[in-house]
Amino acid sequence: MADVDYLKSLLGSHPDFPQKGIVFLDIFPILRNPVAFETLITHFVHHITSKTLSRIESKKIDVVVGLDARGFLLGPIVAMRLGAAFVPVRKKGKLPGECVTVTYQKEYGSDSFEIQADAIQPGQNVLVIDDLIATGGSANAAGELVNKCGGKVIEYLFIIELTFLKASSKLDAPVYSIVQVDD
Repeated sequence: MADVDYLKSLLGSHPDFPQKGIVFLDIFPILRNPVAFETLITHFVHHITSKTLSRIESKKIDVVVGLDARGFLLGPIVAMRLGAAFVPVRKKGKLPGECVTVTYQKEYGSDSFEIQADAIQPGQNVLVIDDLIATGGSANAAGELVNKCGGKVIEYLFIIELTFLKASSKLDAPVYSIVQVDD
């Protein structure tokens, strides 16, 4: 697909960041280019409306959950286009009110995510969105939070998937990624 090749060509590559041996793929060049950013959002929305919705009875997404912090850049726009609510999943201590917390392992240690306890209602259909899936720890934690609130993750969406880490097998719903990296 031409849009996938276009988006992939704009990704920045930063060797040895944030630590030696890691090649960081940077989505910010896409966001700095209005045509590319629109292409990215349109690609996600097209996938959701043409593929994801066909798998669910209600044909509706109720909530888009964006992961701290790059999921905050994508989630509200996708949610607005779908007529869905946007709900942030943040690092522990960043949200007011009663929160539900999950601790998870990530590439460089452990961390905790939170969601406001009343943000997702039982039975709601939820999409989880972030920029990248590597080991799947943060995405899995977000899925646990959705489940604890009574929601149902319909799909996990990512710009980039590091397929060689096989993280999608750890998640409780299908994974869709625009760019797959095998090494």
